[in-house]
Amino acid sequence: MSDTNSQLPRQVADAYVDALVALDPLTGTYLGVKESSGKLPDTSPAGQEAVARLARETLTKLDEAERLPGADSDIERRCARLLRERLTAELAVHEADEGLRAVSNIHSPVHSVREIFTLTPTATEEDWAAVAERLRAVPDALAGYRESLALGLERKLYGGPRPAATFIGQLTEWADTGAGRGWFEDFAAERPESLPASLGEELDAAARGATAAVLGLRDWMRDVYAPTVEGAPNTVGRERYARWVRYFNGTDLDLDEAYAYGWSEFHRLLGEMRQEAEKVLPGAGTPWVALAHLDEHGTHIEGVEEVRLWLQGLMDEAIEALDGTHFELAERVRRVESRIAPAGSAAAPYYSAPSADFSRPGQTWLPTMGQTRFPVYDLVSTWYHEGVPGHHLQLAQWAHVAEDLSRYQATIGGVSANMEGWALYAERLMDELGFLTDPERRLGYLDAQMMRAARVIVDIGMHLELDIPADSPFHPGERWTPELAQEFFGAHSSRPADFVESELTRYLSMPGQAIGYKLGERAWLLGRENARKRHGDAFDAKAWHMAALSQGALGLDDLVDELSRL
Repeated sequence: MSDTNSQLPRQVADAYVDALVALDPLTGTYLGVKESSGKLPDTSPAGQEAVARLARETLTKLDEAERLPGADSDIERRCARLLRERLTAELAVHEADEGLRAVSNIHSPVHSVREIFTLTPTATEEDWAAVAERLRAVPDALAGYRESLALGLERKLYGGPRPAATFIGQLTEWADTGAGRGWFEDFAAERPESLPASLGEELDAAARGATAAVLGLRDWMRDVYAPTVEGAPNTVGRERYARWVRYFNGTDLDLDEAYAYGWSEFHRLLGEMRQEAEKVLPGAGTPWVALAHLDEHGTHIEGVEEVRLWLQGLMDEAIEALDGTHFELAERVRRVESRIAPAGSAAAPYYSAPSADFSRPGQTWLPTMGQTRFPVYDLVSTWYHEGVPGHHLQLAQWAHVAEDLSRYQATIGGVSANMEGWALYAERLMDELGFLTDPERRLGYLDAQMMRAARVIVDIGMHLELDIPADSPFHPGERWTPELAQEFFGAHSSRPADFVESELTRYLSMPGQAIGYKLGERAWLLGRENARKRHGDAFDAKAWHMAALSQGALGLDDLVDELSRL
């Protein structure tokens, strides 16, 4: 690699990726770095500070890089803006000691440790030997996390009581999946019979050690952490919320305007839902009566493996229909796998991006929550969101064009609101293109849109303790609380009670993330409209989509500007 003083911004960004992989093997596995497979990161305060120190050093190098000839080209400028914005936002979160109270039902170091095993290679004996090594690292990773939380308790930096209680329940489930053994032991037991007996014994012993560490953390969370944080607020207030908004959205939002926008979308969508509900169940009264009817009498898939295959077929069909007409997809981007999420996951479906070399394809994950019957209305637009043309097309395309960008822009530099905004835009695009004309599927799509509008309302409303508007059909004039937020969300969603509870816990532990879907979609729509006005009749939607998906990551501050230029 060239001397630091001669590095342009993209080189600085990629050097940062290399250095981060050395500190964080989880990032390495996401990127497909084989050497990371046997390791886990240092989750202690010292480990967190090492990552922050790297960010500060990288920002200093970026200052130098931006002064070099060539640094003002579009591709260097875009990378530099992203790197500076992301590292600055991450440092703000670190310096506020948020890592000392990272308790969540979906977004914590422990969740990342467990999830990484589902992405760790397991094709060869060498791979399984690395899995054994990674399993042996679980106790230290969980001990480092506990050390961080303990320091948070010492400094009176408390995670929310509700996320803590949910997390304790998850740890209990991970420690015993119902067969008298834990999740890590189940994972190790899935090894092929062809492995040497000695390696099998090694895997079993390491998995038992990981389960023991889960139990130890569960007991400490239950006996020490939860009693200490009891009575602490579950919400974060305006200052912390604004910090997290920057982290998840790449912008400093006018939060009151965003709250009003959420309500405007709520009213618009409610009108559309009433019209569509009448087609599904005439005289239903409310859209949610019609949706409840679909839960019982609508089209559905029976069986877990059957729904996995059905979702795979839905994505395959979308690729065939869209490639060459609205997108131009490389062969490796066309590959995506439907998977069932491991037991104990949060309720929401999710997506994992392909490795940098595509040896691991993009994967969608469906948490079954113990169910074996799956209504179709609730799945179609969700898989347009998680799979095609949603998360998969964006993140796989980033990986495909990584050499034209930087590894940073194509992978770890992602901004949640950009990615979730694209995925919600993708749902709307499929509606615009006529894929959701069936009343069941379209009502399901509108229900999913309503959920995202409700997220804006309740996430901002409860964390900032705002008043509910006078024209609201729900508790007008009252002040938001988490309890009211859960009631509102449940009353305006087809989702079952356990999903609604999981979602609200997620919002409490990831403040500012849930609003990025709708606000990101708004940015994508505005960028497309500006580009259409710019080109007039010559606007080419396929060319615009591919150019937009090939820019790499951007925060919302920059997204509309860059999309409008295309």
